Amino acid sequence: MNTDTSLAPDTGDDVDADAVSAAADSITPPASWPMLYRRPVVLSSQLHAHWRVRQTGAAFAAGSHSIPLMIGEFAAASRAYPLVFAGPEHLPIAVLGLEAEQNRFVIADQWQAGAYIPAYVRRYPFVFARTTDPDGYVLAIDADADMIVQEGEEGQPLFEGDQPSAMTRHALQFCEAFTREDIATRAFSAALAEAGVLIERQADVVLADGRRHSLQGFHVVDPARLDALPDATLVHWHRQGWLAPVYFHLASLGRFADLATG
Repeated sequence: MNTDTSLAPDTGDDVDADAVSAAADSITPPASWPMLYRRPVVLSSQLHAHWRVRQTGAAFAAGSHSIPLMIGEFAAASRAYPLVFAGPEHLPIAVLGLEAEQNRFVIADQWQAGAYIPAYVRRYPFVFARTTDPDGYVLAIDADADMIVQEGEEGQPLFEGDQPSAMTRHALQFCEAFTREDIATRAFSAALAEAGVLIERQADVVLADGRRHSLQGFHVVDPARLDALPDATLVHWHRQGWLAPVYFHLASLGRFADLATG
């Protein structure tokens, strides 16, 4: 697990492992787990007392040509990737490749040096799972991740006795911060959609080997529609911290050419 704490707040070390374990029966599995995750299980100090996590690089993301992005990441991510909006909720994603199952930024199982690593990638193999409580979450881990060690001494432990290890406490903090950022990101995307500034686009590119390729099914902000917004809307967006991400998004679209030639 990457130990970058840029999304992790200082919430202290008060994590109740028994409470996490007890919540396992009330989990409501989604129709399908998020991308990258194959078999998430809720962490339990009883069931996973001897599990460990080892460093394995970024091979798990090599087949993902796009990754969800949070609003607070736009500034850093826009320097490396095109940032667009996709899906019925127009949520932001970083485009990592122009063809399916192609992540141009994973090289020899490592993320490209110098390129920003999205928080969604840094969070893996941990994830929050929603419980039957509408506002409840528990910490889960992808049991099928290559970095999971179920027996042996390789890697860092998930638990120390019946208490979560420092790594697990960090993962919980990171996932808490990620969930807050996700809520803020959804509000941002909803505002763009409601204002009518998003338009459907496709990227037509010529790849380095001469092949032509089109990437479809995404939306971008239309600068003309943005400029036509009422002053009151723009002032509100500025106060909400939404204008800067919009401009980072627009600037990032030039990265499509980098994906074609890099």
